[in-house]
Amino acid sequence: MLKTLTVWNFALLEHVQVEFGEGLNILTGETGAGKSILIDALGAILGQRVSSDAIRTGCEWLRVEAVFTLDDESLGLHELLSGQAIDDSEGLLIITRQVTKGGRSMVLVNGCHVTLTILKQIGAFLVDIHGQNENLALLKEESQFALLDQYDPDVTEALAGYKQLFGTWREKKQEQAQKAQAAREYAQRLDMLRWQDKEISEAELKENEDEELDAEIRKLSHAEKIAGFVEESYNILDVGVGGSAVLTAVAKVKKNLEDMSRYDDSLDNTYTMVEEAYISLQEAAGELRDYGESLEFQPAKLDKLQSRMDVIDRLCRKYGATIADVLEHQSKVQQELMDIENYDDDMAKLEKEIALLEEKLGKKAAQLTGLRQRAGAELAAAIGSQLAALGMPQAAFHIRVEPAEKFLSNGADNVAMYFSANPGEEEKLLSKVASGGELSRIALAIKTVAASRDSSVPSMVFDEIDTGIGGRTAQMVAERIALVAQYKQVLCITHLPQIACMADIHLYIAKTSAGESTVTQVRPLTERERISEIARMASGVDVTTASLDNAKEMVSHAKLTKQKFAMNTPE
Repeated sequence: MLKTLTVWNFALLEHVQVEFGEGLNILTGETGAGKSILIDALGAILGQRVSSDAIRTGCEWLRVEAVFTLDDESLGLHELLSGQAIDDSEGLLIITRQVTKGGRSMVLVNGCHVTLTILKQIGAFLVDIHGQNENLALLKEESQFALLDQYDPDVTEALAGYKQLFGTWREKKQEQAQKAQAAREYAQRLDMLRWQDKEISEAELKENEDEELDAEIRKLSHAEKIAGFVEESYNILDVGVGGSAVLTAVAKVKKNLEDMSRYDDSLDNTYTMVEEAYISLQEAAGELRDYGESLEFQPAKLDKLQSRMDVIDRLCRKYGATIADVLEHQSKVQQELMDIENYDDDMAKLEKEIALLEEKLGKKAAQLTGLRQRAGAELAAAIGSQLAALGMPQAAFHIRVEPAEKFLSNGADNVAMYFSANPGEEEKLLSKVASGGELSRIALAIKTVAASRDSSVPSMVFDEIDTGIGGRTAQMVAERIALVAQYKQVLCITHLPQIACMADIHLYIAKTSAGESTVTQVRPLTERERISEIARMASGVDVTTASLDNAKEMVSHAKLTKQKFAMNTPE
């Protein structure tokens, strides 16, 4: 529910804070005082487009702030806010929108920045504005579906079950279409896949084979250099080049230390180290000798290894950076080949699953059609009763629900509203016969019927609902608005005393001028001021004693009417 609306620098509104309450909030005032501007400011909070032209003359920015109270029934809104990481645990929603002269816009929801798109989604859960554009929206088929499906809980439940099954069926149909499309490309692709599998299989690749080959190729490519290093090292250790061999020299040191130990054992540790070094050098010399004897230059083997490496490199360039990548690609190729080879079996299985789903979906759709037809008859009768109360006693209103030829996301039905204003006239589609005034009253009748069942949007705005009506019709429209206010918070701008007298809260909008500046102010009226305002609205001239008495009588009658509505309203 809308608790407060605060506006800065919005057209004639310099700084206005308006507090709203439960029930019917009526806004009145002289023509041009700025009543519609206040609704435009509320529209800005709901995500409607705001031009920088709306900024008050001489100012650089405009700002609108609204405070809403939330209840636990707004599950869709809670989920939306949670998805945007917006905390609403305190049961309040504070929305701020600011627009600058440069056209920059800022939106805050409980202190969090959001986009205008998100703001529109949030606004749809907060306020329902009933105006000319919304009347035209009623003519759209999706709006008529929504009205019908929300009217009866049984329809809502059946629709949820249908949608779940429809989602599964649609996924299977998409899979079937994709397989059929792929089948048309199978002939050419099959040859390519088989070639790739054959090419990789014939290579007989092994994990890490390329690393082993690389090491062996490096060794064979440099065999002559390696042999020279080995020979020179062995000669230094054991043969001797230009002097004693290392082993001979170490052996001499070892013998000297051994002889010396007979006279002085203080170098025994040194002897041990030299002895161990001698043994290690002997082993190293032996390994060098054996390695040198086994080493040979093999051009044929090198060519073979390089050829093998070329095969691996070529496959890696085509199918992956490493042997592991190539083998993984082959695995995918083999899986796709298997899928293609099993195409007929898979398609047959898929067709059987789709047929079974369509059988179940058909039953769900038929059940949904029956429930919609029942709900449509009840809803049409209720709307017809409201139309009679709105001065159209001879009007005929019907909702036709007929099975469609295919499954749709919201069922297998066609829904259409038919209307006839006068007896003897053929009922035609609502969009073909309803005038603007008739459509406005039909929309009001629908809002009145739906108000008690629709808890998704807690607040409603009636903008220009009284255009072109008066007398008894105005009284009936007033009663319908008051009835809606038994279930929702209602904001209504009106020029008619019949509607104004129904107010639970009466707000007066006045425009004042001081020099070259014009300012609009909004204030709640006391009971006495309210009587005077209704008298002014009714008489259209200066307030007289007679007009005041008439206004008091209208307010008294309105209170009795609302009491009657309250007594008939279910808890």
